[in-house]
Amino acid sequence: MKHKKSSIAILVILITILILGILFFPAIKSVFAFQKAIKIKNIEYSFIHMDEYLPFKSLSKSNHPFVFPGRNNISLPKDFVFKETVYNTSSYLDSTNTQGLLVLQNDTIIYENYWRGQKEHIPHIAWSMSKSYVSALMGIAIEEGYIKSIHQTVDEYLPELKGSGFDGIKIKDVLQMSSGIKFDETYNNKKSDINKFWMHFLFGKPQIAYLKKLKNHRPPGTYNEYASINTDILAMIIAKSTNQNIADYLQEKILEPIGTEFGAYWLTDRQGIELSHAGLNICLRDFAKFGSLYLKKGNWNGKQIVPSDWIEASTHAMEEYLQPASENSSDPGIGYGYQWWIIDGDEGEIMAIGVYNQHIYINPTTNTVIVKNSANQKYLDGNNPYAWTKVAMELYRKIAHLDN
Repeated sequence: MKHKKSSIAILVILITILILGILFFPAIKSVFAFQKAIKIKNIEYSFIHMDEYLPFKSLSKSNHPFVFPGRNNISLPKDFVFKETVYNTSSYLDSTNTQGLLVLQNDTIIYENYWRGQKEHIPHIAWSMSKSYVSALMGIAIEEGYIKSIHQTVDEYLPELKGSGFDGIKIKDVLQMSSGIKFDETYNNKKSDINKFWMHFLFGKPQIAYLKKLKNHRPPGTYNEYASINTDILAMIIAKSTNQNIADYLQEKILEPIGTEFGAYWLTDRQGIELSHAGLNICLRDFAKFGSLYLKKGNWNGKQIVPSDWIEASTHAMEEYLQPASENSSDPGIGYGYQWWIIDGDEGEIMAIGVYNQHIYINPTTNTVIVKNSANQKYLDGNNPYAWTKVAMELYRKIAHLDN
């Protein structure tokens, strides 16, 4: 009898393990797939094949693709200088594991090259350059009347966040990374908030559930502190107010009108909700089109795609704590707007920036857009100057002035 009971108990345990395995297999599979994707030795491949690792929503090329005219590649500057250190351009591009580089000047492609598996038709993950796309969609949603004002609070659109750190926070403060939310964005710390959020995401748990747990540790609208989770809040507000998911709204309002040449996709969780702060994957030329759209103040071939006043506000550091020289910023030396970085200087330069050296650089003074896709294997080494955005900026500035 005891043997029979023991056998039944073992059978129950095995059945329970089997059921749990079936239930959690997709989540476990996602976790292992993502961990494989971000292993340093794999990122050159995974950054151009993210659709092999995570769920996604497809974005089709435009029904009326726009093709920039081009000419033979210019010769890039042999070297450039940052803080009295001379960097060889070829060595810089190699040391940052550049996969694609495009220079658009006066609406003409004057340089375009690909390395390490990327091709003109292969989308590359944008990482945090996705944030600038979300900002553009926010401006469009306001223009279309779905969202009344950036001075409204987050909980007016997402009442489920009442009682969280976002309760009573203005949309404007979220846009400007000044929400005061406590969120550790240290990528190489497994216990940081960004990595905890990713695990939450990969296990298929609702993203809003993680947001509810976050608390505020600074007064909103007083300090510029970069926290990717702010962008997810913006995307949720856009999706809820427009009754459209972010990917479809992007397709309709931006990608189709500007004439994307190639297909793209946006990574999602297992519920189909976009990873809004980092999951967009687009081809190099189509990144350049988005940069050109901002260079032209939101106007594309005579049609206003993004409101010009929104772009004006997005690309200027309006408050003291957003200024490059402010001591009330976690990123001294560079300013911030509405999900865009504001470069210190008198040429009106702005950048969309993603981890591992993804860049869209825009210089309205020289009518230049530069896009760089990378898989910098030493990016997380804080002492590595080849990971520093300010080093890249000096190269872009020198390129921008080559023909001027």
